[in-house]
Amino acid sequence: QVQLVESGGGLVQPGGSLRLSCAASGFTFSVYHMRWYRQAPGKEREWVAGITSSGFTAYADSVKGRSTISRDNAENTMFLQMSSLKPEDTAVYYCHARQGGTQYWGQGTQVSVST
Repeated sequence: QVQLVESGGGLVQPGGSLRLSCAASGFTFSVYHMRWYRQAPGKEREWVAGITSSGFTAYADSVKGRSTISRDNAENTMFLQMSSLKPEDTAVYYCHARQGGTQYWGQGTQVSVST
């Protein structure tokens, strides 16, 4: 059974940091390209960052310089380290896996940035 389970979300003050995790199971994690998306209330889901199976990374302009995506293929886990968080980073963050025409989504983890 394929699972993507996000964790690490929560309430943080502006300027704070969070590390999100995405634990994968049920498929060959190492060959999948992985991405983080987010969806704020009333907005469409947007791409945040991605890491290919070979480790190449890319970031949306909105988080570039404040976030680092990484993966641990031995642990079947992807991470998103976020710092200098802003209220506009408030969203549900989703983990996504894709390999060819096959894709999986996680259930999401809530990140709230507020005083």
